[in-house]
Amino acid sequence: MSEKKQSYTYKSSGVDIDAGDALVNNIKPLAASTKRSGADADLGGFGGLFDLRAAGFQDPILVAANDGVGTKLKVAIDAGLHDTVGIDLVAMCVNDLVVQGAEPLLFLDYMATGKLDVAQMTDVVAGIAEGCRQAGCALVGGETAEMPGMYHGADYDLAGFAVGAAERGTLIDGSTVEAGDVLLGLASNGTHSNGYSLIRRIIEDKGFKYSEPAPFNKSITLGEALIAPTKIYVKSCLAGIKAGYVKALSHITGGGFLENVPRVMPKNTLAEIDSSVWELPSVFSWLQAEGNIETREMSRTFNCGIGMVVVVTAENAADAKALFEEHGETAYVIGQISEAEGKPKCRVSGKAGTWGASADWSAITESA
Repeated sequence: MSEKKQSYTYKSSGVDIDAGDALVNNIKPLAASTKRSGADADLGGFGGLFDLRAAGFQDPILVAANDGVGTKLKVAIDAGLHDTVGIDLVAMCVNDLVVQGAEPLLFLDYMATGKLDVAQMTDVVAGIAEGCRQAGCALVGGETAEMPGMYHGADYDLAGFAVGAAERGTLIDGSTVEAGDVLLGLASNGTHSNGYSLIRRIIEDKGFKYSEPAPFNKSITLGEALIAPTKIYVKSCLAGIKAGYVKALSHITGGGFLENVPRVMPKNTLAEIDSSVWELPSVFSWLQAEGNIETREMSRTFNCGIGMVVVVTAENAADAKALFEEHGETAYVIGQISEAEGKPKCRVSGKAGTWGASADWSAITESA
C-alpha cells in the first residue's frame, strides 16, 4: 500500500487565517470609535476612503508622514504591556504632521509578527484607536502580517502612516522666524519613543527588572514608567495655529534640541535654549546617573522633558503660553531666537547642576 502523502496547509506552515479574521472582528469597533467628518472608519475594504470636502477643506495640500515605535516595542514585549504602544505609533506620525500646520485626517497601521496573538494585537490596536481619538484622525485601515521565520518568539513590529491636510497657503515652514522671537517648550510625557536602545542597554547591563518598582518612582513598575506613551500635541498646536500665534513648531525626537530645532529655522538664526527654566524629569536624571551619560549626549538622544518647541513672537508669547496651558499643556518660556551667520543652529546652556551633579550645560556647544 502506498504511503499517504502529507497535505500541507497555510496553518501548518505557521499562518493562521482564522486568527487574522478574529483580529479583524475585534478591531472593527475600535476603528469605528475614531469616526470623524470625511471618514466612516469602517474596515474590510481594499482601501480606506476619505472625503476632503466633507471634512471642510476647499483647496487642501496633503501632508503625509510615517514612523514606527522602534525598540520601545522590546520594552513592551518584555514587560508584557501592549495597550499604549499604539498611542506611540500614532503620536510619532501626527506630531510630525502638525508641525507643518496640517490637521491629521486618517491613519493606517502595519503590524508584523511571527505568530499572531489575537489578544495581544487587539491591545495594540486599542492603543492605536486611542491615539487616533487624541489626534482627531480616523483609523481607516491597516495590515497584519503573520510571518513565521521572519520574527521569532513574541516579537512583533509596528509601522504607522498618517495623512493630514492644510488649506493652500497656510502651511508652516519656519521662514518667518527671526531674531527676537520666543521659544516655548511643551512638556513631554517621559522618554516618548526615542533612545530606547540606550535605555535597554543600561537596564540589561545594570540588572534592572521591568517588573520591579521604578527606582525613581516607587508607585509604578520600571516597565510602566518606561512604557508611558508619547504625548500627542495635535489639538493644542492646532489651537495655537488657528489663533495665529505659531511661527514654527519642532517635534523633539531623536537628535534632541540640537538637531530638531534648527530644522524649522531659516539661515542666519540661532535658537538659544536655557535649560535652567525646567526641571529634568526624574526618569532622565536616573538614566543619566546609571549610564554615566554626558549631558551633551543626553541632549542629543532624549527629549529631556520637552516634547515640542513652539516659536512665537515676543508680543504673543504670554498669550500663546496661556492658550497652550488652557489646552492641557505644561508650557515654559525656554529661550529665544538670535541673529547668527550661516546655517541655523541651536545652543543649549544653563546653570551647572540644574539636572544634578553631572549636568553641566555650559559644556554643550551649538549644533554642528
